[in-house]
Amino acid sequence: MGDHIAKGQELAKRAENKLHACCPLFGSNLEDAAELFHKSATSFKLAKSWDKAASLFVKSAKCHLKLDSKYDAANAYVDAAHCYKKTSTSGAISCLNKAVTIFTEIGRHIMAAKYSKEIGELYELDQDIEHARSYYERAAELFEIGDAATSVIQCKVKVAQFCAQLQQYQKAIKIYEDIARQSLDSNLLKYGVRGHLLNSGLCQLVQGDFVAITNSLERYQDLDLTFSRTREYKFLAVSGGILLEVGTGSYSNEVEYKE
Repeated sequence: MGDHIAKGQELAKRAENKLHACCPLFGSNLEDAAELFHKSATSFKLAKSWDKAASLFVKSAKCHLKLDSKYDAANAYVDAAHCYKKTSTSGAISCLNKAVTIFTEIGRHIMAAKYSKEIGELYELDQDIEHARSYYERAAELFEIGDAATSVIQCKVKVAQFCAQLQQYQKAIKIYEDIARQSLDSNLLKYGVRGHLLNSGLCQLVQGDFVAITNSLERYQDLDLTFSRTREYKFLAVSGGILLEVGTGSYSNEVEYKE
């Protein structure tokens, strides 16, 4: 480990010398500095000196930006983020945000979506549901631009779940229904349709509006002609009937649903 640190320090020193010797008319020293910072960061990473490695990856990214090598800069920010994930969630998010911005600018939408989703995962781990929802939503938009249908659905499901947790039930209902519509057009995704409709119906039940539940069940049957024959439909119909009989205006009793 000590050897890795010593090597990293030597490489970082050489990188700084190259950086200070740069001439505005020539980029060779800047290219050398970017490479040396990257090698130095890798040495510190091997030594598990995460913060130092991250800061050097950031320096490499900044050199690449000066060279207008945006793709390399974005990847360097990702490398920095993955080091920061060991010590600083905020540092990781900051670097991933920079990477997402650059990847979006250069039209690498799938890459931008991937790292936007990763930011969402970090916020989810920190139980910051509002920010997690926002980044998964952005990831879904970027995956859609990149025609990655399965990834779009996966991100939208997370967005709907977060909306339900935040008691944004109408938004969750709309998203689940949109997901169901999109899934019907895919042989790979269509088997998940009734699960999405069930989740939409559960959000309706939580709101305690029997009329809305009844209308939703009719709408679900229009979306999927087989839905009325499923356990999911029967569960929602029975639960809606119980809600009407109780007449409390809220769905407070737990109803067990068995797969």
